[in-house]
Parts: sequence; structure tokens; C-alpha cells
Amino acid sequence: MVMVLKKVKAVLKRKKKGERKIALFVDGPNMLRKDVSMDLKKLKTVLEKFGSIKIAKVFLNQYAPEKLIEAIINQGFEPVILSTDDIDAPMAGEIVETLYNPHIDTIALVSRDSDFQPIILKAKKHGKETIVITIEPCGAALKNAADYVVSLE
Repeated sequence: MVMVLKKVKAVLKRKKKGERKIALFVDGPNMLRKDVSMDLKKLKTVLEKFGSIKIAKVFLNQYAPEKLIEAIINQGFEPVILSTDDIDAPMAGEIVETLYNPHIDTIALVSRDSDFQPIILKAKKHGKETIVITIEPCGAALKNAADYVVSLE
């Protein structure tokens, strides 16, 4: 099984830029903050160099302002609004579900939270390429787990 996964990963790495089918997951409370100023349009532009975005979800808690939700929708993302402050578990669940989608070969995570490191490792175990898009400070464990790291400083 390990050999098969290595072969799948080797094939994925040989893909030309722009051929990947990407599922994008954004940790809203961690990345869409005034002190961070994440630009969703720039985020899409960066990812489109890797491939085409097939799924684009932004996870938010119940305190997300309506204007933020509207801006997310206008940028072509699907807002996922949770009735809890801790979005990590529901977001990880959505990512795990996507691991079984045969039409997705790359998982892109926008976060700086090292709590997502196990899900990045799980994605790689399932033959998916992984991209972590982050800003500093970001946990080394998260960055070291990904196939690609993009810093939006």
C-alpha cells in the first residue's frame, strides 16, 4: 500500500502547473481578521497557478459579520457558518470527506493553526497533494507537513 501511495504522489508531482483539481479550505476566524488582512482574490490568483479550484469553502463562526459573509460569496467562495467558536473539528471533518472525492487531487488549507497538521498528513496518506497557505506566525509542524507552503506576507 505504501508503494502505491508513493507512485500516486510521484504522478501528482509530475503534473504540470495548472492541472491540479483543488479543494480549498479557509480557516476564517484565524485568517480573515483585521490584523491579518487576507485578500481572497489574491488567494485565488495564487492557487490558480497550481490548478483549478473545484471547491472553495470559508469556515466562520456565528459572530461573522454579514458584510464579511457577503464579501466571501462575492469572491466565489462558499461560506460555512458554524454555531460554535471552535471551527477546527467541523473543518477537519469536511476535509476528511473530501479525501474520498476522486475528482480532487490537491487539498489547499489556508491557516496558521498547527492543529491542522494531522489532517494534512492524512491527506498525503490518501495520495492527495497538499498546499498550506499561511502568514507568520505559523507553526512549523503545519508547514513541514505540507507538500507546498505559500506565505502571503
